[in-house]
Amino acid sequence: MSATILDGKKIATEIRAEVLAEIQGLRAAGVRPGLAVVLVGNHPASAVYVRQKVKACEEIGIHSETHTPPLMVSSRELVALVNELNQRDEIDGILLQLPLPSQVDVKQVLMTVDPAKDVDGFHPLNVGSLATQRPGLVPCTPAGILEILKRSRIPIAGQEALVVGRSHIVGRPTAMLLLNNHATVTVCHSKTRNLAAVCRRADILVTAVGRAGMITEEYVKPGATVIDVGMNQIAERREFDKFFRGNKKREHSFMTKGSTLMGDVHPAVAEVAGAITPVPGGVGPLTIAMLMVNTIKAAKMRRAAQVPELSKP
Repeated sequence: MSATILDGKKIATEIRAEVLAEIQGLRAAGVRPGLAVVLVGNHPASAVYVRQKVKACEEIGIHSETHTPPLMVSSRELVALVNELNQRDEIDGILLQLPLPSQVDVKQVLMTVDPAKDVDGFHPLNVGSLATQRPGLVPCTPAGILEILKRSRIPIAGQEALVVGRSHIVGRPTAMLLLNNHATVTVCHSKTRNLAAVCRRADILVTAVGRAGMITEEYVKPGATVIDVGMNQIAERREFDKFFRGNKKREHSFMTKGSTLMGDVHPAVAEVAGAITPVPGGVGPLTIAMLMVNTIKAAKMRRAAQVPELSKP
């Protein structure tokens, strides 16, 4: 029996509708939330992500602007740009599109972002708030994962959850969110011994390693919920046939575009898992939806003193 598909697009649409209602309330109070995106150079994948984010803002009424420093921008110049955005009252959120070029001190630039405008949730103050269960801005992809679980009515409390990947962007904050929701959490990584056996314990398995099809049936407990954060491009015919031979829908996409996207999870896992997120159409749409949520949250937190009604629950 095939797993239930957890439709990220549908859940993201629900969240955007809720955000739109909040924006209408903010606009009635004289507030228009603003998001500034910083895109360095001309990284094709990053440019696509930024266009998606800007389009999402436009659709729901968030003011957005994109800043495009040249590829050879220095850390000093980028810090100066971020400081300028920090000072602008009409900007509620600042997003630095990663990766940044090698000459840039990424930690220095991220630390420069005002924590109150850190809609990515990467600043140590926001990380600390998440770890200690205080109000703050939570990284978008982990927040989206939690929304998928909750809105799909998948139990978290008391469940054994396992996160494969320990990045500061996805793995660690996802583990903290699951722990804050009373799951028993294990974090695995490249040094974990007998990874498949450890993964098979999980009622909820989240994978964010960036290796196409790495998680096969032997990694998955029958009936488990599998959240696939991986986003890997398959461009070689031999690799495509390895995963998708006979899949007519995928075949059409591959022939049309010359490539297709897949996650870290092998397609055969759908025959073992109880529920699974697809790639594309799973976690990805939630990441952008939660960016909208964070922008609204930042606007309300920042402007509560100016507009008292925003502080009301």
